[in-house]
Amino acid sequence: MGKVLTLLICCVVLGGCAPHRWGRGAGPRREIGAARVPAAAGPAATTGPAAAAGAAAAARVLPKLTAQSPLSDYLRYAALNHPPGVEAAFERWRAAVERVPQVKALPDPRFSYTYFIEEIETRVGAQRQSFTLSQMFPWFGKLELRGDAAAQAAKSQYQKYQNVKLRLFYRVKDAYYECYYVGRAIAITDSNLRLMKRLEGVARVRYKVAAAGHPDVIRAQVELGKLADRLRSLQDLRGPLVARLNEALNRPVGAALALPAKCTEEQVSFTDKQLLQWLAVANPELKSLAFEIEKQKRFIALAKKDYFPDLTVGAKFIDTNASTAGRHPADDGKDAWAITASVNVPIWWEKYAAGVREAKARHRAAQRAKADRANTLDAEVKMTAYHFRDARRKIDLYRDTLLPKATQSLKATEAAYRTAKGSFIDLVDTERIILEFELSYERALTDHGQRLGRLEMLIGRDLPRGKP
Repeated sequence: MGKVLTLLICCVVLGGCAPHRWGRGAGPRREIGAARVPAAAGPAATTGPAAAAGAAAAARVLPKLTAQSPLSDYLRYAALNHPPGVEAAFERWRAAVERVPQVKALPDPRFSYTYFIEEIETRVGAQRQSFTLSQMFPWFGKLELRGDAAAQAAKSQYQKYQNVKLRLFYRVKDAYYECYYVGRAIAITDSNLRLMKRLEGVARVRYKVAAAGHPDVIRAQVELGKLADRLRSLQDLRGPLVARLNEALNRPVGAALALPAKCTEEQVSFTDKQLLQWLAVANPELKSLAFEIEKQKRFIALAKKDYFPDLTVGAKFIDTNASTAGRHPADDGKDAWAITASVNVPIWWEKYAAGVREAKARHRAAQRAKADRANTLDAEVKMTAYHFRDARRKIDLYRDTLLPKATQSLKATEAAYRTAKGSFIDLVDTERIILEFELSYERALTDHGQRLGRLEMLIGRDLPRGKP
């Protein structure tokens, strides 16, 4: 049994190649909350482990969301609340990282046992059984290439994980601004509804004193009906939009959530050329595809190594009984040891050539996929930048020109109607125009924020703040 134990020790020596790791603590960490969101106010405590643990626990506390909460609170909430889609992307990256040490490790050693049903009689005795231990060693560079390919795949998965986080933050921004718009639209429509009720009362009074006709009252009541219907539609839309925002925040879709009352008009500075440069450098989709290309390059080199044989070495122990032939040589009953070596014979060259062609085709496909996606993203960035600038122009137009003039026109038209110098039709038309201008202004503010969020998602970074 001592000799068998010796053979098992050889098993450990031959197959004990420790799997390569990325270094202690260098594997995937729980960093789902590591988002590009504003940090909590106040200096970080760094006075010891207990203080650091307390600061970390405080950082994980979900912010309270109210109507006055800024967008940064919603983004922080989403980052800390770990939505399932982000968790899934994180676990895919984690699985890809754990693939690296697996492909870089040697194959398991092979242990085999042979029992001779009929003992083979030799000069030194009868052979009863044998134990063989072997280890296969791939051709030079194969393990390293497999590890490099797996590492590139893990890097690609990491960029996909980053892209999922960016898309999550865009969904939060998009839903946040849409909820803001509906809240403002409800308030503006309700205000105009009260104004129209007042005008309808004025028309009634003038009709009673024969200063106006009955059509004016009817027209006012028609406008009241239209405004009431619009208000009910906006109020009904509130529920689905809140559910959409709750979903992005990983909250129950039916959870109560106040409509945001703030819409900060972000001032950013950029050119189209800068946007395309940032897109090429920072977009996680393009970075993921670049790592995919590098992975396929490793597979080309790996396929070329299939032309070379793999080496298998081993040790064999033969258990031998004492001789029964009547003579007893000096080495009677001595057990036998043997060293074995073998190589596979790579003779099917067409198969290996096909493997190389396949790897090259996959490499070309990855290159074309990256180029195609880059073209698509370039077009998306340019179109989104146009919509962003268009919203910026509309904000200035409605806020600085159209709304002030429409307000003045409404006051003048109402005064003229009260003194019988203007028609009720003009008054209703002016009120309708100012309603549309107010809603268009809020829509432009909403579009401005949504387009900015989409731009930052596409280029993979925050745009520099400051007046253009």
